[in-house]
Amino acid sequence: MTRSVPDSCPGVLRLHEAADGPLARIRIPAGMLRPDQLQVLAAAAHDLGDDHIELTSRGNVQLRRMHDAAALAERLDAVGLLPSATHERVRNIVASPLSGRVGGPADVRALVPALDDGLRSSPDLAELPGRVLFTLDDGRGDVSGLGGDIGVHAVGENEYALLLGGTDTGIRLPGDAAVGTLLAAAHAFQDLRGEHWRLHEIPGGPALVAEQLGLNGSTARLGLGDSAAQPGPNDSATRPGPDGSAAQPGIKGSAARPRTGSGAPLEIGARHAIPIGWFTQADGRVALGAGVPLGSLPARTAEFVAAVDRPVIVTPWRSLVLADLDEWAAEQVVRVLAPMGLLFDADSPWLQVTACAGKPGCAKSRTDVRADLAEAIAQGRIRPGAPPPSVADGSSLPANQPPPATGLAAADVSVAGRQHWSGCDRRCGRPKGPVTDVVAEPGGYRIAPPAESAR
Repeated sequence: MTRSVPDSCPGVLRLHEAADGPLARIRIPAGMLRPDQLQVLAAAAHDLGDDHIELTSRGNVQLRRMHDAAALAERLDAVGLLPSATHERVRNIVASPLSGRVGGPADVRALVPALDDGLRSSPDLAELPGRVLFTLDDGRGDVSGLGGDIGVHAVGENEYALLLGGTDTGIRLPGDAAVGTLLAAAHAFQDLRGEHWRLHEIPGGPALVAEQLGLNGSTARLGLGDSAAQPGPNDSATRPGPDGSAAQPGIKGSAARPRTGSGAPLEIGARHAIPIGWFTQADGRVALGAGVPLGSLPARTAEFVAAVDRPVIVTPWRSLVLADLDEWAAEQVVRVLAPMGLLFDADSPWLQVTACAGKPGCAKSRTDVRADLAEAIAQGRIRPGAPPPSVADGSSLPANQPPPATGLAAADVSVAGRQHWSGCDRRCGRPKGPVTDVVAEPGGYRIAPPAESAR
């Protein structure tokens, strides 16, 4: 797909003019927030916006109805949430939220600041589209299936699979080569992309990027050799590392030496992996996973979360993780925040549903889908259970599956399992994986069986 218009993803310094007012999107690499940063976001939402913090499917946050962009930028800059005016929109990094604390073969937390620093230190990468997504999966498979462009997936404590366009290239990297290779891949994509916004939009894009890196897919492995690799034909284009070094480990022209090995390709698929409830960390402390209905966090609730004074992680499922709590503090957090609307019960129907902004936030929406969805939950019309089998589209359904229902009044919509409610056929915000679509049409709602969302 070739785009005829420039990427228009919003940021802090370039707001989106939504139907209900200017919208700011703040990138938070891996969703990692300090308490003071969350407090500033809550105050900005209250003082300058609509009194809510919206959590996004990339672990970022949005503030709606912003009436003073300059004041917002000043507040965010003061707490490190706007570290670069030129690169603010390219810092789209998701990572396994529980990594290093609960489970997972590897700890990817240290990769996050290294990748972020590398992105911000390269002038060329300021021109990356704001839709490009980097994924850092610690091996549990929770974020690799989120449709990333460039990523790594741990296959051992210190070995990573390189993912390009959301698929396993077969290339294996040692841990100290991971960030350098991700940055080199970003440069390669920038060189190749033309008017494309995403890597998968380029025909053969992942293979072209791997070729430009001087890496061979399928079974290639990269290890640090005893001597420098022989220069290749493209070595003159080798990019400097974020620290100014000539090249990064694991990239052509560095001290990396490829060697072949066996290694089955990873099966990358979307998972509904919201961490909800009580998790005992490896160090004996507690992490609490808290759902946020439709990802809309009231500023007052955010202030209470910040007051806990522990690390906060915004997940790509529009939820929160409060980490490093002792047991007594964790019990008090649940006691206080559950009545305020945070979800600590993994069986809550709110955790089965997502929705676009709907009216009044979007001019294209036919109705206030969030209000209709909230009423459906209140009336018990959102039921637990698995969605029907995934199909390519509603025109070729299995023999035992009914066709999509159409023309339904909001009060007649009743759906089981994971579902996404949309105010129009664009289906903005639809998650990856099998999801029942509930779409507003001119004559009422249409309920369609799941299909893999288009990238």
